[in-house]
Amino acid sequence: MEWRIPLFKIHWDEDDISAVNKAIRRGMSWAIGPEVAQFEEKLSEYLNVKYCLTFNSGTSALHAILMAYGIGPGDEVIVPSFTFIATANAALFVGARPVFADIEEETYGLNPKDVERKITPKTRVILPIHYGGCPCLIGELKEVAHRHNLLLIEDAAESLGADINGTKVGSIGDAAILSFCQSKIITTGEGGAVVTNSRDIYEKLKLIRSHGRLEDSNYFSSTEYMDYVALGYNFRMSNITASLGLAQLDKINEVVGMRRRNAQLLNLKLSHIKGIVTPNPPGDLYHVYQMYSIRVPGHLRDRLKQYLADGGIMSKVFFYPIHNTHFYKNELKYDCVLPVTEMVSKQVLTLPMYPSLSEEEITIISRHIADYLSSARLDES
Repeated sequence: MEWRIPLFKIHWDEDDISAVNKAIRRGMSWAIGPEVAQFEEKLSEYLNVKYCLTFNSGTSALHAILMAYGIGPGDEVIVPSFTFIATANAALFVGARPVFADIEEETYGLNPKDVERKITPKTRVILPIHYGGCPCLIGELKEVAHRHNLLLIEDAAESLGADINGTKVGSIGDAAILSFCQSKIITTGEGGAVVTNSRDIYEKLKLIRSHGRLEDSNYFSSTEYMDYVALGYNFRMSNITASLGLAQLDKINEVVGMRRRNAQLLNLKLSHIKGIVTPNPPGDLYHVYQMYSIRVPGHLRDRLKQYLADGGIMSKVFFYPIHNTHFYKNELKYDCVLPVTEMVSKQVLTLPMYPSLSEEEITIISRHIADYLSSARLDES
C-alpha cells in the first residue's frame, strides 16, 4: 500500500549519494575499506567512548556483545518484553535465558525495582532499551547492576543522539549496541555497531565479527596468512554501507533537531485532545523521537489505527509484548506477570515521525485523531 503519510521516510541528500558513489567508483574495497574505520572513529567521538566496531545489523551487534562477554548456557539476561524481539532473542543466540522484567510508565524503559526483583544467582546481564529515542532510567539501572556485580549493556538501537544531562546514551553501561536500520535516526539501510571502553571486549568483537580471523591488515588486499583463532561469524559492515553512514552522521544534529521540532508540534496539536497521552519525558532526558508514540484508551486504539489507515495515514503498535508471541508463549512456555507492559502495549500507538514531516501533514494527522475520538465519544454517550 502506498501511504498518504507513511510511518517514516528516510532522510537523505546529495552528500549521501556522493559518498556512496565515491566508494563504488574506487573499484575496490567494497567490503573492507577506509570508510569503515572512519565511521567507527566518528561514532566513538560522537558518543565519547574509546572503541566502536560496526556490524551488518543491530541484531548481529547484540549477538556479538553477549558472545564477547562469555554469556552462555546457564546464564540469565534481564530484558524488557516491551521491545523489538531481537533484544530478547540475543540471549537465546548464545544459549542463555532471557528473563523479562516490567517497564515503568515515565520512559517505557525497564523498571529498576522490578529488575532487582528478577535477579537470581544465574543473572549476568541487565539489557535495557531506550524506547523510541527516549533515555530510560539508566542511572538507576546502573546502580542496580553495580550492587549485584552485573553487566549493563544498553540496547541503544533507537536512540543515537539521546542524552541525559549531556551524557549520551550508549556511553553509560559497560557496552552498548546501535542500529542503522532504515527507520533509525541515521541509517545505512541495514547496519549496527557496538561501542565500549573495554579494549579486551573490542579485540574479542573483532574476532567474532570476521570468522575468528586474526587480522592486522585488510584481508582482501594482503597476501599474508591470517590465522583463525576463535569461532566467528561474517558480521561485517561493508565499506559502501559505512560510506553512507559517514554522510548520515555528519547531519545527525540537523536530523534530531527536525524530529524534535515535529514532535513539539504534534504535542501541541494532540495534547488538548481528551484521551490522548503524548510523550512527556522529564526535563533532564533529551528525547530524539526515533518514534513518536501516543497512548489511547485500549478499547479505542485498534479502531483508531484502522481509521487512520482508511485515511492513508500509517500508524503501528510498537510494541506487542515478546512474552505473548507464539514462540515465547507456546514453544518456550513463558508465563509472565508484567502488568505495566501489558497495559502500555494495549494503549500505545506510534504515529508518523520523520525529519521532513510537514506542518500540513501534522495537522492532517491530528485532525484525523481528533475527529475519530470525538465520534467515538458520541457513540459511547
